[in-house]
Amino acid sequence: MDAVDPTPMPPPPLVIRRATAADADVQWDILRVVLAAGDTYAWPTAPSREQGLALLHPPGGHTFVAEREGRIVGTYFLKANAMGPGDHVANCGYMVAPAARGQGVGDALCRHSLDTARGLGFRAMQFNAVVSTNRGAVRAWQRCGFQIVGTVPGAFRHPVHGDVDLHVMHRTL
Repeated sequence: MDAVDPTPMPPPPLVIRRATAADADVQWDILRVVLAAGDTYAWPTAPSREQGLALLHPPGGHTFVAEREGRIVGTYFLKANAMGPGDHVANCGYMVAPAARGQGVGDALCRHSLDTARGLGFRAMQFNAVVSTNRGAVRAWQRCGFQIVGTVPGAFRHPVHGDVDLHVMHRTL
């Protein structure tokens, strides 16, 4: 009788690369689903395709996609959090395709963004609006070295939980 190995196979490796115009349709598909849920981003829940893609490609920013076996499973943007004297602090937004959630894609995107931000000369990274009920994201960002440095009470209208807190999270690079 053959022994069955109870260890699950790890998912195939991720390739994270700069987004191109050819990625727009898949990025839009991911963004549309994430925003429609209305539970993680303080952005419009039903933007036009043009508005949505503009959010993922901010002026002066850098946008990336994560691929697994040639399929895009996540995306993120990296930009300065503020202008002028605050432009040494980076800001990012990450989105993972529903079918790829729970597979470490968000963590990988975050770690890639930290390395990229360092390479671009940023000295810190700040997330301005992490929804408190998005516990998976809070834990992921804490695993990546972020701390909650402030909480804004009731600043997010959650579709299920009503008004919930937003965390400001930060880490030095």
